[in-house]
Amino acid sequence: MPQATLMNSSLRLVFDNGVDENGKQVFKSKSYSNVKSAATPDQFSTAAAAIATLSSIPLASIERNDTLTIHD
Repeated sequence: MPQATLMNSSLRLVFDNGVDENGKQVFKSKSYSNVKSAATPDQFSTAAAAIATLSSIPLASIERNDTLTIHD
């Protein structure tokens, strides 16, 4: 039976950068790699909130991206 092994995680912050000339929502994102793979959603949220305070643009969402290796 195949197994999945968590290799690494990254944190992606998406910021609300207003609207463009056509009225379409514009987002900016910033990614941080080498995040501890064992980090809980609470820890991700706390870290994202702390980092977001350094920006003048409001935080729209927090994303976690995990890389897994699948092997037999």
